[in-house]
Amino acid sequence: MTFAALAASAQSTEQTHAPSSPQLASPAIERRVDDLLKKMTLEEKIGQLVQYNDSGYESATSPVQIAANPEANIKVNAMELAATGRLGSMLNTVGAERTNAFQHAAVDRSRLHIPLLFGADIIHGYRTIYPQPLGLAATFDPDLVQSLGRMSAEEATTAGVRWFYSPMVDISRDARWGRTTEGAGEDPYLGAAMARAYVLGYQGASLSNPDSVAACVKHFAAYGAAEAGREYNTTDMSEIRLRQIYLPPYKAAVEAGAATIMSAFNALNGVPATANRLLLQNVLRDEWGFNGLVVSDYTAIMELINHGIALDAATATRKAILAGVDVDMMSHFYDTQLPELIRTGQVPMSVVDEAVRRVLRVKFALGLFEHPYARATEITAAVPEHRPLVRKAAEESFVLLKNDHALLPLQATAKKIALIGPLADNAGEMLGSWGAGQRLPDVITIKDALEARAKQSGGTVLYAKGTEITGTSEEGFAEAVHDAEQSDVAVLALGESGSMSGEAGSRAHLDLPGNQEKLLEAVAATGRPIVLLVFSGRPLVLDWAAQHVVAIMEVWFPGTEAGNAIADVLYGDVSPTGKLPMSFPRAVGQEPLYYNQFPTGRPPRNIDLSKPPGPDTRFFSRYIDVPNDALFPFGYGLSYTQFSYDKVTLSRSGIPLRVANLENAKHLINATVTVTNTGSRVGTEIVQCYVRNLGASVEQPVRSLKGFTRVTLKPGESKQVSFDLGFAELSFDNAQSKAVIEPTHYTVWIGGSSLANEGADFVVTP
Repeated sequence: MTFAALAASAQSTEQTHAPSSPQLASPAIERRVDDLLKKMTLEEKIGQLVQYNDSGYESATSPVQIAANPEANIKVNAMELAATGRLGSMLNTVGAERTNAFQHAAVDRSRLHIPLLFGADIIHGYRTIYPQPLGLAATFDPDLVQSLGRMSAEEATTAGVRWFYSPMVDISRDARWGRTTEGAGEDPYLGAAMARAYVLGYQGASLSNPDSVAACVKHFAAYGAAEAGREYNTTDMSEIRLRQIYLPPYKAAVEAGAATIMSAFNALNGVPATANRLLLQNVLRDEWGFNGLVVSDYTAIMELINHGIALDAATATRKAILAGVDVDMMSHFYDTQLPELIRTGQVPMSVVDEAVRRVLRVKFALGLFEHPYARATEITAAVPEHRPLVRKAAEESFVLLKNDHALLPLQATAKKIALIGPLADNAGEMLGSWGAGQRLPDVITIKDALEARAKQSGGTVLYAKGTEITGTSEEGFAEAVHDAEQSDVAVLALGESGSMSGEAGSRAHLDLPGNQEKLLEAVAATGRPIVLLVFSGRPLVLDWAAQHVVAIMEVWFPGTEAGNAIADVLYGDVSPTGKLPMSFPRAVGQEPLYYNQFPTGRPPRNIDLSKPPGPDTRFFSRYIDVPNDALFPFGYGLSYTQFSYDKVTLSRSGIPLRVANLENAKHLINATVTVTNTGSRVGTEIVQCYVRNLGASVEQPVRSLKGFTRVTLKPGESKQVSFDLGFAELSFDNAQSKAVIEPTHYTVWIGGSSLANEGADFVVTP
């Protein structure tokens, strides 16, 4: 159904609660919700829809300052609210002592003893930290991501946290956007696979298990399409693009049973997501059957006034709750405005009851009424037993971008290594934008790991910081150059700080920050071979490095085991397997840049940019000063071995239309290729399957990822790899926003990146 058709029902206030998550749809839970709802006063009901932080923890009389509205000097006392049944959940209240103090107030002192739900921004690990989500997406390993999600849930629940504000599943095609680091990159198929994995990992076999947490899928919807990559900016797009590119990861998370959703800060096509009933009710609940709760982002309801669609708190509150936002995070609007809105009939009591029902449903499903307090012994440091898993995750996330002359892995003859750069011995920056100071003692830096290796092998590590991350002083250059001149190889650790990505981390320039590139150039001038390790939460512009540096590896922000994982790959204990989840640009002017572009009427040609454009080369969809394509494209990544692909074969050359349009068809056609390890080392290849559809009623991307798998091969070993393509992989949204297959021509490619060139064709016949 199109948005235009849905709009006819958008003003209805009757809300549905279809069972998308079986864990939330239990008849026993519904009976308990009904019984409790009947006993609740209006004040207690509204309390379940209110969320504050714990600024008032140190003293029960200390108020929480509402950051969104400091000029009004509004303050609340979270402890008092908990004790009187006027608080439903708390954010970033972490630690057994803290959570238990508030929980005892709610359970022991409130009239109905309804427990609080504690949520926190646990983005890539609680105490044992793994790579940020963009780095994990480079693994193309959903099973690994699910295991990491389970691990972080097991750790955080010991501190009373039962709700993760994660995963962020926003598609990002613009590297300027800071929150690119929190998602899975530019592709909806990969994004959906990662979204599903996080939800399954966090929520486990049962939400009621004390070591499970409720996933909060964010930010609904299309937050990653912010104009110009600028944080909190508006988004505007066609419904076809929204449904084909941006919605699939959210839908996959809902289908995996996600218990909660967070509305986005941004407006979509002129309507802020937090007041967008088409998104929150018609798509999320009516189409997808979501039956969990929706929470606003931090003060997003208050921000409806800034968006200009509400002149006062009452209007913002009315629009948000009627749109389908159940919980008000930190705006202080629901608790102050709803009583009068209900009294005057502007908000029906049935709407409030439904919102409360959703909150209670999640709390009962989590088993909070039976087990309200932090479980077991609180984990306050990295867990030794978890280190191997996060080390493996870091190793799989690294993407080898260049390796001329097989410089890597480092040979035994490289006895003297110059380790240079502001990220070489920087524990805090190994954790990314969501790291915390108390985790720093757990971190292994590159310097730690390489010095330990040198001690074992009789080698030497010469360390020079060289410069600061955003520095301009060149005082440290001389030492760095001297160390490089004395070494067999120079390893440079350059890139961003964690705070340069993440929320409010948009950048207009994507080069190495500060004077790091000048440092790189100075070291390169020594003539020593260089290994460049790039730390970042987004694709950077590495054009100079790609032309002048022998080896480049993107390592993201690797987490607790950063140094050990990097050393493992540098020395060849582990061969790199990562593939890029986002395209790396040649210049920032190419952004937004993505592989699955739509075709134009004048597609680009391979043009020599060193020659002035003439009549045969100018009038095409191209830049006159830089190639159109990415410096390093989506799906790209090298190994320490090489792989070859034989001809792609298909199980059939044609599919009748009546068969193709069976929506539950999963095996319409099978594509097979033989992959061979042609090198001299064991290696793992991420085999990728891409599809193009030509002749459809709506133009389709030049190619789209529709399958991937990891294959490990010994030297000389071959293996057949097959992909089943069904309705989900071959259909598209037509002009009526209906998923269909039409009688068209398809090409299927299988290879090691989005540039795969081994393909085969088939048709869908009328």
